[in-house]
Amino acid sequence: MTVRLVTFDILHTLITPRMPIHVQYAMAFKPYLGDVDPNSIKGSFKIALKTLQIEEPAYKQGSQRWWTDVIRRTALGAGVNRQVLDASLRNIVPNLMKVFSSKEGYMEFSDTLPTLHALHKRQIYTAVISNSDSRSRSVLTDLELPDYMIPIVLSEEEGIEKPAKEIFLRTLERMNSIRGEGIRPEQCVHVGDELDA
Repeated sequence: MTVRLVTFDILHTLITPRMPIHVQYAMAFKPYLGDVDPNSIKGSFKIALKTLQIEEPAYKQGSQRWWTDVIRRTALGAGVNRQVLDASLRNIVPNLMKVFSSKEGYMEFSDTLPTLHALHKRQIYTAVISNSDSRSRSVLTDLELPDYMIPIVLSEEEGIEKPAKEIFLRTLERMNSIRGEGIRPEQCVHVGDELDA
């Protein structure tokens, strides 16, 4: 069977943080919370992220609220004073949301563009399926990734996440509608960094 569509995850597949996330968080915290140990942030961020992914999949209450909760739990887990944190969140959250909405926070892997261009040249369609929020669109645009990667299907907007079969089928249906094609599921490959998704 010939592959006609390759869908890509975004984070850790097409792009990666420009600096480790815990380092970027420590930099964002510093003006408001002082020096917070990046290693403490690293551990508490992983716990906060995983907990929220289980408690509120697909950003059910909206990504701003979801990430505010991740940031708050990360800081508290790293030992920050609760009262100081609560007084500072209104400044910290928008700063971090802005950083991680652009190339300020992310960069593409060195093989991303060559891979996408090679697939395009071979007339293999590309699209995006990601368990991320709508800010991913602005990151991809800011990094100037090719606009022929359509559709871009994000879990926040769909209300479902990989590995649910439905998000893959929706992507294929939209791709076929946009392109006027009749590509079947067995002609598709998904590339990502997590086997279970």
